[in-house]
Amino acid sequence: MPAVVVLGAQWGDEGKGKATDQLGSRVDYVVKFNGGNNAGHTVVVGDEKYALHLLPSGILSPGCVPVVGNGVVVDLEVLFEELEALTSRGVDVSRLLISSSAHVIPSYNRTLDKVTERFLGKRQIGTTGRGIGPTYADKMNRVGIRISDLFDEKILREKVEGALTQKNQILVKIYNRRAADVDAVTAELLSYADRVRPMVADTSLVLNQALDAGKTLVFEAGQATMLDVDHGTYPFVTSSSATAGGVCTGAGIGPSRVDRVVGVIKAYTTRVGEGPFPTELHDDLGEHLRKTGGEYGVTTGRPRRTGWYDAVIARYSGRVNGLTDLVLTKLDVLTGQEKVPVCVAYDVDGVRHDEMPVDQSAFHHAKPVYEELDGWWEDISHCRTFEELPVNAQRYVLALEEMSGTRISSIGVGPDREATIVRHDLLD
Repeated sequence: MPAVVVLGAQWGDEGKGKATDQLGSRVDYVVKFNGGNNAGHTVVVGDEKYALHLLPSGILSPGCVPVVGNGVVVDLEVLFEELEALTSRGVDVSRLLISSSAHVIPSYNRTLDKVTERFLGKRQIGTTGRGIGPTYADKMNRVGIRISDLFDEKILREKVEGALTQKNQILVKIYNRRAADVDAVTAELLSYADRVRPMVADTSLVLNQALDAGKTLVFEAGQATMLDVDHGTYPFVTSSSATAGGVCTGAGIGPSRVDRVVGVIKAYTTRVGEGPFPTELHDDLGEHLRKTGGEYGVTTGRPRRTGWYDAVIARYSGRVNGLTDLVLTKLDVLTGQEKVPVCVAYDVDGVRHDEMPVDQSAFHHAKPVYEELDGWWEDISHCRTFEELPVNAQRYVLALEEMSGTRISSIGVGPDREATIVRHDLLD
């Protein structure tokens, strides 16, 4: 089973870092193929907690090669801050590889991201303001800056100058901000060249050669299915392809090389930022899920919106990704609920929808149709087999599996790496 994709099956923050890290000790490469430092993974190793933003979580697994693919946008300042923080804690980061074709987030795109969101007012998308969207826009507009451009000062300066010809007009004339200086931006980017050079590689070649040699690779998505630029709740989405199809373009491998697609999904639902969220709770139960689950953004610290499990979204995610397995996380957070509602369909103006509505307007007005399941009161954090779970917790998992249409292969019952019940081996 050489190539496994791990991605979020909801709106993000499902626990992909933990799932990938569990596989990481048994795989040779962990590859991030999309996104940037606009999302975070919290990985708990023993008594140590690590918050990763840009780096693949496999960097914490000895012997595993972490790779940042060409589909990622890289904030170089954040990259080296993360590397230095890990090094100071005794983590070996020398194996990291970065695609020469990955795009760099220049400082002017961070500025544009923030001022654009403020300008949109109540119509804002809810971005993290880290320059991700503008950098992906530059990529599509063919005015972006790649990692490889850092090694040729003349080309780099020409590209910065070309990009700022338009962007400075927007900054000055529309947003009343100071123009970005070509020399300053070029100098800042050049300052990272010598430090990043040893990490740069033709990662597509490296990964395909690894697959040819029978190595085991895990492809780790940033963001999640419902934030995918094509298949998510557009326009309240990220700027990259967070679904399984993004692996091929974001890492440079063919679709025939992918063997298994694992969706990570919470036992309830959360979302950060703006946009529709049918099962969202605005009451004490929502606050309980937030506090008990520690639902605050790893990267931004923003409180996450919380709601009940949405089987409609789970089925949709299974379809657009071709999921073979689900990893269910944070089942322990639901302990102590007398009844646990699960959304099985939507009501849109009196019409029942068992699948995702075709248009976003209908989804925006969707009301959840719930089925209530019996809860449990026992502490499940010590459980390591499915049979050790309380009967009602077992029934809840089996009901989600049937409603979602994908087998649940692993169940998280606590934040620690060991707090997991394995029903099916993800690499078998």
